[in-house]
Amino acid sequence: MNFKPVNRKREQKTSLFFHEISSLIQKLSLDEPALSKVFVTRVRLSNDYKICFVYFSTYTDKKEFEDALEVLKLYKPSLRKALAQRISGKYTADLVFLYDKAKDKERKINKLLDEVAKDIPEEE
Repeated sequence: MNFKPVNRKREQKTSLFFHEISSLIQKLSLDEPALSKVFVTRVRLSNDYKICFVYFSTYTDKKEFEDALEVLKLYKPSLRKALAQRISGKYTADLVFLYDKAKDKERKINKLLDEVAKDIPEEE
């Protein structure tokens, strides 16, 4: 078996970014209705920590993300400034907002499982 060594510092930094970005987006959603329809699913940092990829999903469809993306682009400088104040480091990572396709796949799988469960007769 091949195991990848765990880089604790990287995992901690990623977790910190996830928590802080989620918190900031939640606060922004109070003023921006488009942001209330999306949520952060995961965060990934580039190897040099200069880029933070923020993955979002929606409760229904990708159209909601596209609407929220326009608002996120407007708030990007403010989000980076807030992150710089909350997370210590030499520089603040640039934010890249992406739609998380994995959540769509998860929804499709769950829908299929629900359909299969309906077809299975209940045992007495």
